[in-house]
Amino acid sequence: MCGRYASFREDQQIADEFAIASVADDVRLLPPSWNLAPTDPVRIVVDRPERLEDGSHGALTRQLRTARWGLVPSWAKDPSIGNRLINARVESLLDKPAFKRPLALRRALLPADGYYEWQAPEPGALTRAKQPYYLHPADGGSFALAGLYEFWKDPTKADDDPARWLVSATIITTAATGELAHIHGRRPLMLRREAWDAWLDPAVDAAGAMQLVLEPAPDVVATPISTAVNAVANDGPELIRALD
Repeated sequence: MCGRYASFREDQQIADEFAIASVADDVRLLPPSWNLAPTDPVRIVVDRPERLEDGSHGALTRQLRTARWGLVPSWAKDPSIGNRLINARVESLLDKPAFKRPLALRRALLPADGYYEWQAPEPGALTRAKQPYYLHPADGGSFALAGLYEFWKDPTKADDDPARWLVSATIITTAATGELAHIHGRRPLMLRREAWDAWLDPAVDAAGAMQLVLEPAPDVVATPISTAVNAVANDGPELIRALD
């Protein structure tokens, strides 16, 4: 699974890397984080129609927006279901009602500098403690984590209340292979640059999107780090420092 990740690059760096045309105002208020956790506000890259001054919609533009981590389906009675939908297994995207519709219409990329996994001790080891790893791109760039997003309307708020709409997102996971599988059996789905446009394009249907998830992942470096990352209250660049 992917239950913690880091996203600390400046908005402009992300905008340049992902060819973003529009950065939402609330994105600029988000601080850098080395320890993002479920229910936190996170940055997402989406292709959405531009909203014009008269309220109508214009051409598709690539936007950097915020979403709460943990998908809340449009049909949910309350947003608490999002706490259980921080990840979407790629094997069930076409089957689960919470994921099937956004897979066809609302796909996103979540920029990440790296993510964390915890390796269980070997059988017979003297400790039960899990070893955390920081997994980051070998080329020093960003990961583009494949995700889904959704809009949920709060029935308790008035139609003219700007807070009536909740935007939420989930990170897609897949089976880990090779060296990554020795650390954890699952990993976030990371898309290569050549797949970004098609993944974000709402004209690409669910079947087309599923073809993209079969592409190989970018090269990943696994760095053992201290257990300070275990506490969500801890945040800062020291979390990704390699153990001596």
